[in-house]
Amino acid sequence: MAKKRILSGMRPTGKLHLGNYVGALENWINLQDQYESYHLVADYHVLTTDLSTDEIYNNTIEMVIDWLSAGLDPEKAPMFRQSKIKEHTELFLLFSMLITKARLERNPTLKEQVRDLNIENLTYGHLGYPVLQAVDILLYKGEVVPVGEDQLPHIEITREIARRFNQQYSPDYPVFPEPEGKITQFARLPGLDGKRMSKSLGNTIFLSDAPEIVTQKLRKAVTDPLKVRKNDPGRPEICLVFTYHQKFNSSETKEIENGCRSGLLGCVECKLKCASKINELLSPILEIRRGYENNLNKVIDVLIQGESVARKVAETTMNEVHAKMKLG
Repeated sequence: MAKKRILSGMRPTGKLHLGNYVGALENWINLQDQYESYHLVADYHVLTTDLSTDEIYNNTIEMVIDWLSAGLDPEKAPMFRQSKIKEHTELFLLFSMLITKARLERNPTLKEQVRDLNIENLTYGHLGYPVLQAVDILLYKGEVVPVGEDQLPHIEITREIARRFNQQYSPDYPVFPEPEGKITQFARLPGLDGKRMSKSLGNTIFLSDAPEIVTQKLRKAVTDPLKVRKNDPGRPEICLVFTYHQKFNSSETKEIENGCRSGLLGCVECKLKCASKINELLSPILEIRRGYENNLNKVIDVLIQGESVARKVAETTMNEVHAKMKLG
């Protein structure tokens, strides 16, 4: 039986943090043997909120180094830049004819972005970015898309566009699948201040952080405000550091929970235990990263190779689209 196809990507914003790893990258790595996987650097998507292109290339390299260092295998999962596959822009134009402005304005994720980023003048590109995401998925006929729950509305828009195209141009034999979202098990990891983990908020632990940096950052992480001294009973259910333990130190979670509630475990010791476990995770990633940092040509070769693979798939899809639409 042929493997189902996965398509997923990230905007290139530079080095990745633990939130990126937990929310997406770890899942990609775990799925690459089960699915036929394609992963794109969503560089066009950067322009929806920032017109500057000065750092896109460097940020792309840093991000792909983290993908490779964490265990994503380019032989199993081709990696490629969206902007290097011209078919993305053509299919974006065609798909834009299949969805209304009103439908895009109902997108809850867009509403959240407009509010959080305080956007007053919404651009056409930002309004239509779910259409470009639909292109990213359907150009490669992605059947499964690993996402957090907040991205499910985008999957639904993709399904609607696929359905509309099939009904309009290929009712007897669907050109595009209607992809399913695969929910990431541990979709969101809070930042060190308890807010959403974000580089702009300065509350991240990067996959490239040295052990002493991780320990230093964990020392400043927020904890239960009522647990001031070691012997004070704590409430792990509201403690950020305990959330990290649940993800990175599951074997000791029960012991840590009991120690916190009883007051036998102080916050300093708890944070050091947590830092140790995170550093265990990051140690092999750091070692592999150093190799790529010393040979950036290997990273570029991975992208060029992935783009060659992706381009062939994209060209085949667009030939089918042209035939069904009787264009060209």
